[in-house]
Amino acid sequence: MQRNPILKSMDNQKSIHFEISERKILLRFFDVVFVLFGLYCVGFVFNFNYFKFSTTNFYWTIVLAVYINAFGAIFEMYNLQVASNHIQVLRSTILTTSTTVIFYLLTPIFSPELPKNRWQLLVFYIAVFLALYSWRMIYVKFLASNRFVQNAVLICGRKQVEELVLGLESVDPHYKIIGYVNSDDEVFSDFSVQYIREIKRKKLSSFVIENGISEIVVASQKTEGITADLYQQLLRLLELGMSIREYTHVYESKTQRIPVQYISRDFYRFFPFSRSNQNKLYLYFIRIFEIVFSLIGLGIGLILIPLILMFNLFWNKGKLFYTQKRVGKDGVVFKIIKFRTMVKNAEKSGAVFAKLNDSRVTTFGKFLRKTRIDEIPQFINILKGDMAVIGPRPERPVFVKEIARMMPFYETRHIIKPGLTGWAQVNYSYGEKLEDSLIKLQYDLYYIKHRSIYLDLSIAFKTVSTVLFYRGQ
Repeated sequence: MQRNPILKSMDNQKSIHFEISERKILLRFFDVVFVLFGLYCVGFVFNFNYFKFSTTNFYWTIVLAVYINAFGAIFEMYNLQVASNHIQVLRSTILTTSTTVIFYLLTPIFSPELPKNRWQLLVFYIAVFLALYSWRMIYVKFLASNRFVQNAVLICGRKQVEELVLGLESVDPHYKIIGYVNSDDEVFSDFSVQYIREIKRKKLSSFVIENGISEIVVASQKTEGITADLYQQLLRLLELGMSIREYTHVYESKTQRIPVQYISRDFYRFFPFSRSNQNKLYLYFIRIFEIVFSLIGLGIGLILIPLILMFNLFWNKGKLFYTQKRVGKDGVVFKIIKFRTMVKNAEKSGAVFAKLNDSRVTTFGKFLRKTRIDEIPQFINILKGDMAVIGPRPERPVFVKEIARMMPFYETRHIIKPGLTGWAQVNYSYGEKLEDSLIKLQYDLYYIKHRSIYLDLSIAFKTVSTVLFYRGQ
């Protein structure tokens, strides 16, 4: 039986590409593989005795692998934008190697005993660094290149093209929309969008085959735009194994945000919220963690209080604490507690959004915000049950009313407790205007939809890196 020539041509034209999750798995896996292989080579060639592979000490290898992945996450080794940049890769590799080696040396119960010859420790550090950095340079040179771009075709209205394309490509530089099919009935004679060419509806199949397209993304909100001929072509391409996805699903998987601006009356299709929100075992475990973590946080705060009091006296010149009304779970208003970071009477003209480099923030207040120390008193709110450690950041009632009038689904973020940190905080900068609130809402809804231990750990690691890299606002 002769093989379908269209299918054969598609196989020949299809280029290699990686999805975001696949790239991260690849990075994590080969980080460990290269380090272990490097240590094996050093042990084989030189008289290196600190780290040896053995079935009786297999946990040495497991602990090292866990440390590499954990500290790699903290120092952004698995951020795809960082992983594609030579300079940022070097910085992240040095930080990850240094922290991994230090912690590995300080846990001799789970790792080898410290050697008498201290040169062994230097050899261990150099071997880990060179192995990790060599692999990352291979990734930058060969795997983060245009050879591995994922080409896609968009089916949408002409007026939507530029907005939809930028929404995807700004997040994943390896995802390229190289053509679009106009699903409008209207004809625009002078319309063009940069490098994206328009594909005639009857030419879709041949374009897909000739250009090695990996995916077709349908974003048309008008069903009449999907003509019978276009529908038959899509059906045929689907039967040949082509990936055809709805735009909102692609947007969510690429950006890790819920695209509320593209969700209409059938919103219920996009909000099958995570079962963790009602899972009693998950909530019970999280609550125990929150209590323990809050007690530790308040303990650290008590140690820092004398220094904070002294600096506050000279550089803040006012009350140390301040309280402010915020909206919590189910819309219940509570008072949040923070270290004061702004000048006196900062809102004498009324409530306004805080801004980047806000002139109302004092010199010492900037330090408190950058290091997140100003958030320490909120552990009291967590112990009281007003807040969680992880969740959407609580907003002020006046802003909630204003934003909810203009933005559908905004009050949906109140179905869970607000958090000390959250998915929006670790992925997006400080919100200065309503447009920023929309993006933060998208992240918050994504967290509520996908809430899990894994996502909580991801937020925890990113929060640590935010503090270490002094990125607080």
